[in-house]
Amino acid sequence: MSKKKKETPRKGIENVEQTLTRTEQFLEQNYKPLLYVLAGAVLLVGIAWLLRMYISKKNEEALSQMYMAEQYFGQDSLRLALNGDGNNLGFIDIAKEYRSTRSGKLANFYAGACLMHLGQYEEAIGYLTKYKQNDEVIAPQAKGLIGDAHVELGDMAAGIKNYLEAADMAENAFLTPIYLMKAGMLYESDGKWADALKLYERIQDKYPESNEGRSIDKYIARVKLHID
Repeated sequence: MSKKKKETPRKGIENVEQTLTRTEQFLEQNYKPLLYVLAGAVLLVGIAWLLRMYISKKNEEALSQMYMAEQYFGQDSLRLALNGDGNNLGFIDIAKEYRSTRSGKLANFYAGACLMHLGQYEEAIGYLTKYKQNDEVIAPQAKGLIGDAHVELGDMAAGIKNYLEAADMAENAFLTPIYLMKAGMLYESDGKWADALKLYERIQDKYPESNEGRSIDKYIARVKLHID
């Protein structure tokens, strides 16, 4: 039985040298492409870092500007909150200058709320519709304010539509019954008693402990008079 010859040290060295040669040839042939790939990767990392720094700085600036505007809003100084005081930006400019930040997006809601209180309903709708976050607190209120603005402009159907959307977006014992009640009362004003009853009964069934739920029985009794 023949035995395999053991590889001599010299043969092993030759194999290593061949491997190294092939590697050197590959590097030599692909040096520039590899260099470009490496440079590109470094550039992307650098751009990502700079972008994060820029976004962080913009967020800090926006938060700083929002502070004073929110103070004015809380004091019912709505025009100062909306337009600024000469030293600090108002919600309109914050929404424009910092639109990519969370504060900039929130400024659209505040601007819309201010304009609502000032009776500028169409302008209010414009800003409120720009607030497109999916949170469970501000987004339903923005939708509800859009409903209020449409009602003030005489468009009851749009008001009902937005109230119902706000109610479904919120789905909590505080906001949902408010918007269901508003929609129900608009249905009543239009003589749509069955539609109003459906919403009132939803409040009664799901939100009996809410402010609206505690007094809903009289509304139900009232609309039933028109149905029975």
